[in-house]
Parts: sequence; structure tokens; C-alpha cells
Amino acid sequence: MRDAENIRALEEQAKPDLMGFICWEHSPRFVSEVPTFLPKCPRVGVFVNPTLNYILECSKTFSFSHIQLHGNESPDFCQEVRQKTGLKIIKAFSIDKLSFANCQLSIYEGIADLFLFDTKCKTVGGSGEQFDWDILQHYKGETPFLLSGGIGPEDAERLKHWHHPKCVGIDINSRFEIAPAYKDTDKINTFINTIRTK
Repeated sequence: MRDAENIRALEEQAKPDLMGFICWEHSPRFVSEVPTFLPKCPRVGVFVNPTLNYILECSKTFSFSHIQLHGNESPDFCQEVRQKTGLKIIKAFSIDKLSFANCQLSIYEGIADLFLFDTKCKTVGGSGEQFDWDILQHYKGETPFLLSGGIGPEDAERLKHWHHPKCVGIDINSRFEIAPAYKDTDKINTFINTIRTK
């Protein structure tokens, strides 16, 4: 999110559990300055291979509750971020059948509060593409996760019937946009209301 009025409208209509802010300058959704309105709901700062100082600076500016690490950050780095910020850590993994089989998730157990499973693609997230969710039936870890990757309005009914004991939330982004970082609040409101009635 980036536009103050869009943020305000989305929070008032849809009441999301978390709202994300992209702190990576190569993203078309990069938030280069603090919006004049910030939501009351918990805020997630999304980073890709950042320095610790950059995370600390942004966390203070935006009052983040969660730090999402979407690059190749090591367990040691994640642990350091957790210790220095005192915030919850979301570690993202880009997956397909092959990469999930070789994914070293266990080394992040006890360090990340949440995993986020996104579609493996040439970009760093935001591709609008989905992976086969059934791959996640092979996930037997203890860390709860967010399902991500190309989820759109048409997936609401399907998600009502998809279940994994460790899935605690759905991450949505590009498929609900009018323009990069500008969301269609009506579509999100309908989607969230549908999901919450499952």
C-alpha cells in the first residue's frame, strides 16, 4: 500500500488483519515516503536482502509489527533482525514442486514466526502467478504459514474448501490492483468477507 486515501478506504471497508508496505526500491510498489495516513491494523514491512540498519530505520518510521524477508536472508540474519527490532518475522519462500522439495525450511524453525509461500518466478513476488497449492500437503513443519502467489478474487470460493492445519492466512496483492500499490477496495472487501465466512 502507498496511497493514503486508498489505505484509509481499505481499512474502513475490509478491515484486513495485516497491511503491507514494500520497502524495496526495485519494486513498482516501493513506498518511498511515509503516507499521510497509516492504518491502525498491524503493518508489515516487506524487504528483499536488506541491511539491518535499513530495517531498523523503516521499522521506526512506519511502526511495523512484522518484518517480511523476501530474499535470500540467512537464519542468522533473521534472528538478528528479530532480536534488534523485537518484531515478528515472516520469512518468504518462492516455491514450485522442485524448489519446495529442496527448501531448507527447518533451519528457520523457531526463528521465523510465520512462513510465506509464494510462487517461484523470475521476479521477486508480485507476478500474479499461482503454484499448485497441493504441494503444501507435504509441509509437516511447526511454523504456521501464509498462502501467497497470484491469488485473485475468483479464488475465494476455492479457498473456502482448501485446508492445511498450519495455514493461518491468505496474502493478496497484484490481482486486486487497479495500478501498482493501488488496490480495488470493493474487490478486497468482497473477497475477505467471503473467506471469513468459511
